[in-house]
Amino acid sequence: MNIAVVGLGLIGGSICKALKANTFHHIMGIDTDKETIAKALDQGAIDEEITPDRLCEANLTIVALYPVAIVDFVKQNADKFRKGSIVMDICGIKGYIVRNCTPVLEEKGVIFIGTHPMAGTEHSGFDYSTPDLFKKASFIITPTASTPQIAIDLVSTLGACMNFGQVVIATPEQHDANIAYTSQLAHVVSNAYVKSPSLFRADGFSAGSFLDLTRVAYLNEEMWSSLFMCNKEALLFEVNTIIHSLEQYRDAMVNDDIDTLRELLKVGRERKEKSMEFYGQERR
Repeated sequence: MNIAVVGLGLIGGSICKALKANTFHHIMGIDTDKETIAKALDQGAIDEEITPDRLCEANLTIVALYPVAIVDFVKQNADKFRKGSIVMDICGIKGYIVRNCTPVLEEKGVIFIGTHPMAGTEHSGFDYSTPDLFKKASFIITPTASTPQIAIDLVSTLGACMNFGQVVIATPEQHDANIAYTSQLAHVVSNAYVKSPSLFRADGFSAGSFLDLTRVAYLNEEMWSSLFMCNKEALLFEVNTIIHSLEQYRDAMVNDDIDTLRELLKVGRERKEKSMEFYGQERR
C-alpha cells in the first residue's frame, strides 16, 4: 500500500520505522519540521515527503498528531483523502477524536478508525523513535458500528506487522474510561508526587519504588494537558477516587487508628494480588 504518516514524532516516526523494517509498503511522510523530514529520509524511515495535496495517493493515512490537531487536520483536508481509503489516528484518547472525525470523513466516502498504540517513552520527538517501540505492546482499535470489518482486519494486520503483542478491540468510550485509570491518572499522580519539597533532599535515599513512581512525571505538558482535557470526565472520576482513598489513609494516621490503617493496606495488597492473577502478572 501507499501509506501516509502525518506527524513524525516519537510514535509517528516509530510507525514509519516499524513498517519499513517489516513490510514492503511505500511510506510517505508529512511533517512541518523540515529537519525532521530530512532525518526521516536519511534514515530510510520514509520513502518520500509529500504535502497534504497528495493524500489522494494514500490507501491508508495515519495521523500522529496531538488531539485537537488531529481533528483540525482531518477537517481541513477532508476533501483530499482518497475515496474508499482508511484514515486512522494513534492518539491516547478516542471519544473526542472519533466523534469529530468519523462523520466528516463518512460524508467523503472515507473510513475513519481510531487506534491507540500502548507504547511510548518519557521522551518525545523523531530522534527517540525506534522500529522496536511496539514490540509486545497492546494495539487498541476502536471501531464504530459503521466501521467495515475488512477495514478492522486490515488495521489489525498492520498492527501485527509492527510487532504488537496483542490487538484489543473496544468502543471509544470503553477505551477512554480504561485509559483514564491505567495511564492518565498515573501521570497526574507522578507529576504531583514530585512537587513535594522533599524531592531535592532525597539524594541517596531513593530506590526502585521512587524511580517507578516518578518516571512518568517527566512528560510532555503540551500533549498531556490536551489529552487530559479531552477526557476530563473519565479522568476526574479517577482523580476524585484516589483523593478519597488518600483521605482515608490520612484520617487513619491523624486519629492514630492503626487498625483502620492496617485494614486499608491489607485491602490494597489483596486487590493488587487479585489483579496480578487476573492479568497474569508476576509479583512486583
